Amino acid sequence: MRFETTIRRPVEARGVGLHSGVPVQIRVVPAPAGTGIVFLRTDLENFAIPASWRHVARVSYATSLMRQGVLISTTEHLLSVFYAMGIDNAYVEIDNLEVPILDGSGLPFVRLIEEAGIQHFRRRRKYLRIRRPISVEDKGKRISILPADSFRLTCDTSYPEPVGRQSLEMEVTPARFASELAFARTFGWEKDLAQMRDMGLIRGASLENAVCFSNGGVMNQAGLRAVDECCRHKALDLIGDLALLGKPLLGHVIAERAGHAMHAALVARIMSDPTIYEILTFDQLASRVVQTLVR
Repeated sequence: MRFETTIRRPVEARGVGLHSGVPVQIRVVPAPAGTGIVFLRTDLENFAIPASWRHVARVSYATSLMRQGVLISTTEHLLSVFYAMGIDNAYVEIDNLEVPILDGSGLPFVRLIEEAGIQHFRRRRKYLRIRRPISVEDKGKRISILPADSFRLTCDTSYPEPVGRQSLEMEVTPARFASELAFARTFGWEKDLAQMRDMGLIRGASLENAVCFSNGGVMNQAGLRAVDECCRHKALDLIGDLALLGKPLLGHVIAERAGHAMHAALVARIMSDPTIYEILTFDQLASRVVQTLVR
């Protein structure tokens, strides 16, 4: 994609926050080129919080952003959809502290973008290309990025039965994201529900917006949307956290049992060292690929 984008017309959705349980409405509106994705707390005089690694606040069971003490929580599903579907600029007007969970996946947000349409600017899109391998490791978990001229993703997960080990590998394009990842829902285990609620989490969770596993299997009446839905959802989460780089990524991301905290650590590591990456336009990348083929 050569040029930056935004949406053509405003769209909106309403629901509840997964962790807070509070009712919330969002309205996504077009933004000028060079804006990026910016959350506007309409209940706080349109206080602005850019979707940037600089504003990452908490990364335990969701990714939260904070600026000057003002919070936006559970941003990863919406940001994943913007990032993978190629939306560079948008204002997200939100009237509470948490993005609505909707059905627990990215699919409702994909449909919002399809409803809104995509507008292209004349400003050239700039990509962040990884120049050398980097990785973050902790307690048997690891996330790495290798140089590549496209956005590739390998995701390996390991959970207790009945989920077990799962893996996927794909080049992330808008079409593949919409058909292969967007539908995957957030998930958890029945045995953890009481403890998480005691921690002030998942107050808005239900079988309408999350997959729940018990010793007997899947508690949701309709079952899973894919046998590896959990791994696909972790890939969706990962893309949402990588969106905090602020530019489309060119690299092969390999995540092995990683989570929000490790995703955020990788993004911070990249942005703290300019020797790790280069910024280039689509035309510069295409020219470089041609030169490589000629050789």
